[in-house]
Amino acid sequence: MIRSLYNFRPALHFMRSLLPGLIALLLVACTSNTGDTQPGASPTPASVNGFGIAANHVHSLLVLPNHVLILATHYGLFRSQDDGTTWQEVAGGPHQLMDGLMTYALVISPLNPQRLYVLTLPAINPHAGTVGLYTSDDQGNTWKLSVPATSLTSQTIFVVAPGNETPDEVYVYVSDLGPLGLEISLDDGQHFSKTGTLPFGSIFGLLAIPGAPGHVLIYSSDGMASSTDGGIHWHVISNITGGIYNLTTAGPNSPIYASGDAGIYSSLDGGKSFKLVYTQASYTSLTVSPLQPQVIYGKTGTNVYRSNDGGHTWNALPHISGNLAVLAADPNDNSGVYLSLSYPTELYRLSQDSKGWLSLTPRT
Repeated sequence: MIRSLYNFRPALHFMRSLLPGLIALLLVACTSNTGDTQPGASPTPASVNGFGIAANHVHSLLVLPNHVLILATHYGLFRSQDDGTTWQEVAGGPHQLMDGLMTYALVISPLNPQRLYVLTLPAINPHAGTVGLYTSDDQGNTWKLSVPATSLTSQTIFVVAPGNETPDEVYVYVSDLGPLGLEISLDDGQHFSKTGTLPFGSIFGLLAIPGAPGHVLIYSSDGMASSTDGGIHWHVISNITGGIYNLTTAGPNSPIYASGDAGIYSSLDGGKSFKLVYTQASYTSLTVSPLQPQVIYGKTGTNVYRSNDGGHTWNALPHISGNLAVLAADPNDNSGVYLSLSYPTELYRLSQDSKGWLSLTPRT
């Protein structure tokens, strides 16, 4: 099921009507079988590489400027501090924090480069870890539980997003509360309070615009909306056709890009308005170069593309076989991009001067 979500745009459009968000689609697919085994597999599947068994898959990928890479997967949270030369499982493994939990929605604060957040759900049953929101204050090397999910919702926390007013600000969205489900914390996720009523019944995600305190965007199957007071009041952005599934920006005063049903949108006024700049495709993973904000990368189920002109035109990058998962632009190279694969989990890097994708997947 999850494989079809990565590979087929029509499946996304159909299934988003059934679940409260794009991440929800992935997570429901993941949790439909939370045992250690697949049908017909041995009781203890063997590892196929340093990221674990063949059933492992990627939910989130972070690439940080100081050569730190972090993969949040269904079976473990993996970290490298040398551009992928060596890896360490820092959470989710046996006898570790998050033991038996999958990790997803991995994000970093724009105001504190050491502060990370990640959400969890059961990966196996029974599981030793506590489902909820976790945080790190050392770029993902060590983690602690911020808040159990049960203290916020009877279901699941689907969205986490760092704020842009203080380094300790973070938002979460709990789907069972619908338009009242967006909450904010000012102490790194230990305590939460309600924001205002959302204009949509559910949302896929939130972007706190860097360098614009209190200005946040939400996106959903119904479009996008903007708030300039930290989510208390909302204004629906016009000229958006259908749903929006990805929202990204390079940093303060940079263009904001969105991918949705109609194609690729761009905002050049800090998220006040958006213009449709490309209609031939939309991408299930969208990332922008922190060094060159006009360079964007997008992924379909079978190929990766790059735009050098702010999304107006796109060119295919060298083909790579496999279940393409998540993209992340290289913060150290304005022409480099990282790509994770799923089933099994793998990681690759491509730079403009390379002839193909370089594997960063650790061996067993």
